Amino acid sequence: MTGSSTHGIKTMLHPVSDLAKAKAVYAALLGVEPQTDSSYYVGFEAEGQHIGLVPGGGPQSMTSPVAYWHVTDIEAKLAEVIAAGATVKEAAHEVGGGRLVATVIDPDGNVLGLLQDR
Repeated sequence: MTGSSTHGIKTMLHPVSDLAKAKAVYAALLGVEPQTDSSYYVGFEAEGQHIGLVPGGGPQSMTSPVAYWHVTDIEAKLAEVIAAGATVKEAAHEVGGGRLVATVIDPDGNVLGLLQDR
């Protein structure tokens, strides 16, 4: 897509109830060990995708997987999707390493993630 203001979905976060069991399943599925492995987050990098496991849905209270669209300007993209009918679930904020994330809810209740790396 030429001229697109997104770089596609490159990050997918999954809420999990048992981090150790989920880590084993995703390691087998992806064929790699996690690059980030802590009690509050496990992250895998595989074929240009980041797959994250969030125990108990984390502070975001995730109840289902969330796909994160990588964008160049998170504030501009938030404004665009809000003007188009989405509502903010989680305002843009830094999560470490210069990475900003936000989530919105589309008119059907689906949660969409936005992510900007600085």
